[in-house]
Amino acid sequence: MLKQLLRFFAQALSRYQDSALLLFRLGLGGMFMWHGWPKIIGGTEKWAGLGKSMGTFGIDFAPVLWGFMSSFAEFGGGLLFAIGLFYRPACLLLVSNMMVAFTSQMINGTGLQKASQSLEDGISFFGAAFIGPGKYSLDYYMRIEKPAEKRPQSPF
Repeated sequence: MLKQLLRFFAQALSRYQDSALLLFRLGLGGMFMWHGWPKIIGGTEKWAGLGKSMGTFGIDFAPVLWGFMSSFAEFGGGLLFAIGLFYRPACLLLVSNMMVAFTSQMINGTGLQKASQSLEDGISFFGAAFIGPGKYSLDYYMRIEKPAEKRPQSPF
């Protein structure tokens, strides 16, 4: 009885998988654009401050470049993620940006309470790279992504 109820619930929700992916992309991508915009327009002083976090990894040269790249990853990656264009590379760009943020926050002593958001976002983007953007995406309309194949239903 419980198994049938859970199967019914799963089938009912799976009908809206592409719509849910669109909502997920717009929400998370939009928030990354919102967080990234002040960094993009912050200019070289803001970028240099952000780029100094690469010192955590022993990379002390070109902090303005690294800061700009981080800003671009947040804003530009968020935009690409939201519209579903070059979706999987954008996911991996955002994963790498979040892992740098998480690592530098943890090493600099801000603690897991503060750094957890970067880790959680990175894990979300990592999983999203495997799931794909869904059919309501530019990648789908440009035929970069193909429709998901229907898997045979498990007998269990």
